[in-house]
Amino acid sequence: MSILDKFNLTDRVALVTGGNRGLGYQMALALAEAGAAVALTSRDQERADEAAREIEQSPATGAEVRGYACEVSDHEQTAQVVEKVIADFGGLHIVINNAGINIRGPIEELAPEEFQRVIDTNLKGVWNVCRAAARHLKAQRYGRVINVGSTLSVIALPERTPYASSKGAVWQMTKVLALEWAPYGITVNAMLPGPFSTEMNVALEQDPEKYREFIARIPLGRWGDLDEIGGLAVFLASDASSYVTGAGMTVDGGWTAH
Repeated sequence: MSILDKFNLTDRVALVTGGNRGLGYQMALALAEAGAAVALTSRDQERADEAAREIEQSPATGAEVRGYACEVSDHEQTAQVVEKVIADFGGLHIVINNAGINIRGPIEELAPEEFQRVIDTNLKGVWNVCRAAARHLKAQRYGRVINVGSTLSVIALPERTPYASSKGAVWQMTKVLALEWAPYGITVNAMLPGPFSTEMNVALEQDPEKYREFIARIPLGRWGDLDEIGGLAVFLASDASSYVTGAGMTVDGGWTAH
């Protein structure tokens, strides 16, 4: 098998949570361009369907893409969606846990409910999806699981207690599952993105002072473009990464190299 063949995802089925926008959409598009059939989720069925249609109709893709409504913090709903994806596509090989939210502010000004919302989506959501997919992946003795953490999985910023706590825990969960699932041929890795021009970061990007603060931390001197996330997603989802597990890979312009 040539090296390029190892990146080919034909006959693979991928599930991307939060795949209707931002980094999730770009990763779903990249997997589809590499040949995978893709199931993507959103809280809203209409938004999921719209994103799925756009990806499926892209001239660079040829496999089936479907949208599903799913609140990943809801255990029962998540389990049902995973089972439906397996039934609809006839299998599941790749899971990207991307769905996430961010609520910023000083700890004393944040409501306990706001902290819990972030934990429920960013952390519990990953646990729910992994739990729902576990028996299927273990039974087939193959899987590629990619959990989307953050640079804030390994470093810190002020006024980010909910987000940094959730993403730090996602990184730890990734390592635990890498050890737990290695005997079954399942790799589990984390992507740790830095600042990208996503909907979640609009407020920061439009604040000149805060934007300059971020740029000052990044050796490459800019935020990431959305299409710069897809290459790593395809690598970790493919047979090219068969000896990579328990890794946390930064995509941050060099920020965490300091």
